[in-house]
Amino acid sequence: MSRHLKIAAAQLGPLHRADSRRVAVRRLIALLREAHGMGAKFVVFPELAFTTFFPRWWMEDQAQVDERYFERAIPSAETQPFFDEAKKLGIGYYIGYAELTPEGRRFNTAVLVGPDGQLVGKYRKVHLPGHAEHKPQAAFQHLEKKYFEVGDLGFRVWRFMDTITGMLICNDRRWPEAFRVLALQGAELVALGFNTPTENLHYPEPPALRVHHHLIMAQSMAFQNATWLVETAKCGLEDGFRMFGHSVIVAPTGEIAAKTATEDDEVVVFNADIDLAQNLKQTMFNFAAHRRPEHYKLIVERVGAEVTPANP
Repeated sequence: MSRHLKIAAAQLGPLHRADSRRVAVRRLIALLREAHGMGAKFVVFPELAFTTFFPRWWMEDQAQVDERYFERAIPSAETQPFFDEAKKLGIGYYIGYAELTPEGRRFNTAVLVGPDGQLVGKYRKVHLPGHAEHKPQAAFQHLEKKYFEVGDLGFRVWRFMDTITGMLICNDRRWPEAFRVLALQGAELVALGFNTPTENLHYPEPPALRVHHHLIMAQSMAFQNATWLVETAKCGLEDGFRMFGHSVIVAPTGEIAAKTATEDDEVVVFNADIDLAQNLKQTMFNFAAHRRPEHYKLIVERVGAEVTPANP
């Protein structure tokens, strides 16, 4: 008998700069209840789910940034009602937030929490996009390199709700190495939250092309690593700055099983056959039978591209 897990992507519409954590928590609880009503047992929420996407602004008072946007503890007094409701409903979930550690380090973080309310795992975003310097001429900033450190926990998986589950965040979805490291640890399900601007800050790119890239990346990463993938957006017009939605649940076959249709608060659910991942891991993507890591050394030895002439 195959294993099934009813999973949900709980997309958030815009959270504005003026919105408090209480506003975010109230909406997150409503999404939890909706997902529960649809039968979901595991829910994936977005990156930085308790606040607006604050790296779009250059802010010099770090103490003020810490107070307004970072969490010194999860749950905090303001976010506790969300955690209590999830435990009451018996739902497992992934949720992202800005983490300020006791040592004063700052990370873009996500946690995996079980249906019993116990913290199962933590991941800190590795692939930080954007820049650290101020770009006053730009339409907006993308300052993740200013506000966050590169994650220091690596790419890990956890035995979770009768699956092997890994976590990633936003820009990690563009890097095949991240998914492959999870797959080499047996990942059957990957949870990923994102906040992605409709406009590319660095070069002209039509919004439709950005969405196209988002979807083909999700499908290819799920298929090439034989894993279920849930990617959930925070999206819409935040203080006039648009981020796209298209939250998706993708099967290990690379097929889109469910996708949101709006840029508002929205839940989509799919009853995932977890063993579908195992079938592909034993056939087309049987790593033990077919991988040749002795020929992949450049992946870990070289950061930037260099032209290497072939030997005669």
